[in-house]
Amino acid sequence: MAKDETISRRQIITSSMAVGITAAGIAGLVGSPKAFAMVEKAGTKNDITILNAALDLEHQAIWAYTAAGSKLSSTPVGKTILTLALRNQADHKKHRDILVATIKKLGGEPSAAKDSYDVTPYVNAGEGNLDSDANIAKLALALEVDAALAYGDAFAKLKGAGLIAAAATIAPDEAAHATAIRAVFHTLDASIEYVASAFLSPDTRNDWILKV
Repeated sequence: MAKDETISRRQIITSSMAVGITAAGIAGLVGSPKAFAMVEKAGTKNDITILNAALDLEHQAIWAYTAAGSKLSSTPVGKTILTLALRNQADHKKHRDILVATIKKLGGEPSAAKDSYDVTPYVNAGEGNLDSDANIAKLALALEVDAALAYGDAFAKLKGAGLIAAAATIAPDEAAHATAIRAVFHTLDASIEYVASAFLSPDTRNDWILKV
C-alpha cells in the first residue's frame, strides 16, 4: 500500500465504520436472534446438516480474522483494518453462538471448530494473502463474499419456513462485512465502489472480489 503513510487514519475509520454501522443497522431491522428462538423443536436432519455447514463458515471466519490480526502492520491502514476485522469477527461469534443454540434446539450436534483452515485456494487464485495489509483485507473480502453466497444457497434448501426466515437474517450481515471492507479500499482508491454490483450472486462474484 503506497499510501499508508499519507492517508488519514481518521478519514479511513470514519468512512469504513460509517458503512459498517449503517449495514449493521439494516441487518438488525431484517431480523434478530429472537427469530431463531421461535424455531420449532421438530427440525429435520436436512436442516441440521445445513445449519452445521453454516456454522463451519462462522468457525472459519473467526479463525481467519484471528490468524490475520497478528500479521497486520502498525500503520494507519493496518490499524484501521484491525479495527474493522475485530468488529466483523464479533458478528461472526454472535452468528456462531445462535447457530450452535439452534442446532441443539433441533436435536443436533453442532460441528466443532478446527485448529486451522486452508485458505490456499484463495491465495492461489490471487484473491488475497497474509503477507501485507492490503492482501489480508482482500482475503477477508473474498471470504465474506463467499460466506454471503453460501448462506443464500444453503438457506434456500432449508425445509422449515420459520427456520428459513430466521436463518436468512444472517446473510445481510455477511454482505455488510464485504461492503465495509470495500469502503476501506475506497478511501485509498476512489474508483473502488463500496457496493460493487446491484446483485451479490455467483455471476457477480468477480465484481466484488479485489485481486492481489
